[in-house]
Amino acid sequence: MRSPVRISTINQKLVKALSIFFWLLVWHIAATVVSQRILIVSPVEVVVRLCFLITRSEVWQAALFSTLRIAGGFLASLVAACILSAASYSFKWVRILLEPLVQAFKVIPVASIVIVVLIWVSSRNLSVIISFMMVFPVLYTNLLSAAEATDRNLLEMARVFRLSSFRRLRLVYLPQVYPYFISSSSLSLGLAWKSGVAAEVIGIPSGSLGELLYDAKVFFATQDVFAYTLLIVLLSVFFEQVMKRLIVMSGRLLEVV
Repeated sequence: MRSPVRISTINQKLVKALSIFFWLLVWHIAATVVSQRILIVSPVEVVVRLCFLITRSEVWQAALFSTLRIAGGFLASLVAACILSAASYSFKWVRILLEPLVQAFKVIPVASIVIVVLIWVSSRNLSVIISFMMVFPVLYTNLLSAAEATDRNLLEMARVFRLSSFRRLRLVYLPQVYPYFISSSSLSLGLAWKSGVAAEVIGIPSGSLGELLYDAKVFFATQDVFAYTLLIVLLSVFFEQVMKRLIVMSGRLLEVV
């Protein structure tokens, strides 16, 4: 007899699958009713078109181009957020100094940042900078909040037992911060892809997914727009799963999970 937990997990997966199927059906019905391929195409047509596009070498090159730069921006923001949130937690003047910059990153529109950044750097590196700037405030704010929420009783116990700074970090802070780190990283990965590709569509760096999307829009190739969008979503999901596994592995090595 299966346990209630196992049955619950199966039911959740079934509900998710049915939910996805429902919205795909709605999409297909909408495409059939509208019957204007320049406005909307069915999910079947999108998948068929994507299967054709991924046979072309330029599509794979564009996918690699964008993935490396967006991943680079995300990883750079991750490292910067870890270091600067720790510094802000330890030193109040660092937090005060960074606060205006973090707030600016949060509220300035992506389009404005792209235009300004294009004055300074080549469009080929645009998505690195934009994904960094969009992701950094999310990671920094969550990690700082997690550090501030650390159980004071545990900190007092660590002080009483005179734990070294390293052991205090590993045994007290990391277990407290780790759940926030996982959730904020998952949220930030999607944001990195959305902002990075949006920047590429505006800056149109040669050989990028943003350029392919822009060209498809210019030539009213709606099928291609949907197909490239699906490809971006799949790449984003794949990268998110890879990063989650790496983070979990790191947590196990540090014995925080």
